[in-house]
Amino acid sequence: MAAWAVLRRRYWATLPARLRLLRMAVVTLAIALALLLTSAGLAAIGTWDAVADRDAPRTTSAADLDLALNDMDAQAANILLSSGNAGQGRLATPYAKAVGFYGDARRTIGHDLRTLAVAAQGDRTDEHTVESLTDDFAEYQELIGRALENDGRTGGKPAALVDYRKAADLLRNQLLPDARKLVDSNNRAFNTRYAQARSALATQLASAIVLGVLLLLSLGVLQWYLARRFHRILNPGVLAATVCALLAVLLGVQALSATAEHLRGARRDAFDSVVALSRARAIAYDANADESRYLLDPERRNQYTQAFLTKSQELYGLKGATLATYDDKLATTWRAYRSDHGDLRFTGEFRRELDNVTFAGERTAAERTVETYAVYQRDDRTIRVLLAQGKEREAVAFCMGWQAGTSNAHFGAWMTALDKVTDINRRHFTASVQAGRSSVGDLLPGALGALASVAALTALGLRPRLAEFR
Repeated sequence: MAAWAVLRRRYWATLPARLRLLRMAVVTLAIALALLLTSAGLAAIGTWDAVADRDAPRTTSAADLDLALNDMDAQAANILLSSGNAGQGRLATPYAKAVGFYGDARRTIGHDLRTLAVAAQGDRTDEHTVESLTDDFAEYQELIGRALENDGRTGGKPAALVDYRKAADLLRNQLLPDARKLVDSNNRAFNTRYAQARSALATQLASAIVLGVLLLLSLGVLQWYLARRFHRILNPGVLAATVCALLAVLLGVQALSATAEHLRGARRDAFDSVVALSRARAIAYDANADESRYLLDPERRNQYTQAFLTKSQELYGLKGATLATYDDKLATTWRAYRSDHGDLRFTGEFRRELDNVTFAGERTAAERTVETYAVYQRDDRTIRVLLAQGKEREAVAFCMGWQAGTSNAHFGAWMTALDKVTDINRRHFTASVQAGRSSVGDLLPGALGALASVAALTALGLRPRLAEFR
């Protein structure tokens, strides 16, 4: 009781004590809000740095590795398919292009493996996956190298095909599953960081609003108390402090809410589509390789036919479709979608993208991707018909040709369309990151300056009143 009496005398019993108490409340709340905004700002900067410099690049590097592995194997099959018999009967342009693309893919894989090895440090699971990939890739290159060496000898095609089968099996059973495991792992880590950052921002925003309201209420009570006790309508210093407090709250709330919105835009609107489209590109290259494998290896044609259909379903899923019915079902469901964008009777990576259309020009680009994909699918049936008619050389030339109207030319048009819609999302991801960083750097310093002014102006506004009691 004695302690309570002392505290009451010091902080409430007299008018100056009450003014000092109110001043302390205002200054304390201003400092608390400033600390909260500073902490939130530093956390947001850390989040943007992690998202832009680590999480997104790691995920895209893993996706690039998946794509490059598929591309390298496709080109290995194309080299064997177009090389002829130790060079005799070689399809010169397809062979030269396949050799060039093979080298490009191999260099890309080496770069991505080094990048992912650095990124995996500290994560034992990912470290083990990268180590396994590196070892298996070395074995894969050895098998392909042996296949190409055998292929260079007259009559060496059967031996080359045995080595290629081993390499293709290694790719399908170990390399690709491990590469996709890295894509999923890095994408999951990005999603976890996103969820944590959004949750933290929501808490910080609510706390900032509460502290801001309390600060404004304290200034309002102080202004009312001064008016009542000193018979003045407004205290200029406290009024200016109130304006600064309101400005600080508005700037702080805007900075935090804008950061949360830009983070959502970067991850959900843009990067979710980048991931889906990157998967689609890797699947596309693998499906394209299945066509070459189908022509190259008669003993496994049924296996590669089913593999091509499976990948087609992963891209544009049609319930119950076979290769014989796929084109008609694709055309029917696509007409339904074009008539009503809500009528989506298909699944797969293209559906993921169309469900997440957000940006100007994105829907047109995404639709163009599906339309060029449909052309490529019809080319696949042409290849199979030619082969069934005994026109194997014509089927190979159509599959691997680069002239207008051939399968590779249409595949290139499809990849160009796919790249265009991916680039739209990549650009908006970058723009969202830049806008998120700007919302922190441009708004929070103003809010912190306004809060410093609140404390100073409150003290200045009360000084003349407190001086009257000295």
